[in-house]
Amino acid sequence: MTAPEHRTRRLPTGRRFDLRATAMFFALAALGLGLVGLVVRMAFGVAEHRPAWAVLLSLGVVAALVLGRRGRSGLSAARLARRTTDALEQATTTALDALDAERPAAPAPATAPGDRPSVVEPTVVEVPAVEAVDHDALTPEEFERAIADLCVRDGCAEVEVVGGAGDLGADVLAVAPDGRRLVIQCKRYGEDNKVGSEELQRFGGTCFTVHEADVAILVTTSDFTAPAADYADRCGIVCVDRRRLCAWSEGAGPEPWAAETCGEQEQETGLPDGASR
Repeated sequence: MTAPEHRTRRLPTGRRFDLRATAMFFALAALGLGLVGLVVRMAFGVAEHRPAWAVLLSLGVVAALVLGRRGRSGLSAARLARRTTDALEQATTTALDALDAERPAAPAPATAPGDRPSVVEPTVVEVPAVEAVDHDALTPEEFERAIADLCVRDGCAEVEVVGGAGDLGADVLAVAPDGRRLVIQCKRYGEDNKVGSEELQRFGGTCFTVHEADVAILVTTSDFTAPAADYADRCGIVCVDRRRLCAWSEGAGPEPWAAETCGEQEQETGLPDGASR
């Protein structure tokens, strides 16, 4: 008995598997993907700060794709990877050139080499001097107005001249910059006519109880007797004599609402309490 003969089917002849070429393909593909990721990351950073550079990078990628399509359909993997890498490098170079072109040029030196730098003179701001007022030449009403003007100049609010008949010892009312209520009595006296204790007592009897003063001030073009200064010190009344009035008016002394009482002023000048000046 004869067994049937089976013909062996011959496999079609094709390209042999090349391990070296395959490894090179994957290495180049990884390199290409790394470069693509780097370019994409750079493109996002550039697009955020410089939209023009993002457009240049996009044009470079498009150029790489066009070059790839123009190649032969049977192009080898190594050549395709090489062309892709070249296109990406060209796009990166174009973006870096655009970056260098948009950088501002260094400013030119202000002076030529060897020249001495010019010296800038400091600007001197002139402070206008406070105009001195001759309080002795004013009438009592004008003197009250002058004291009110000083209060306005030094930042007081709600300044009001209320002197006259029935003023109950208050000639000027105002509110200090720190919010305290000021009650001021004005005495335009000659140098030999000092303010006595009786006048201080009349003012002290109304400035706090009637006018609700936080700071009671008596301003005079003269001076205070020793009993008057002692009474003012015990009652907390601020005394502004001729010397302190001139300093306040000329801007060389503190405002009365920031000064001390008569007794403390006496101690500053070195005179004992109760001594006449």
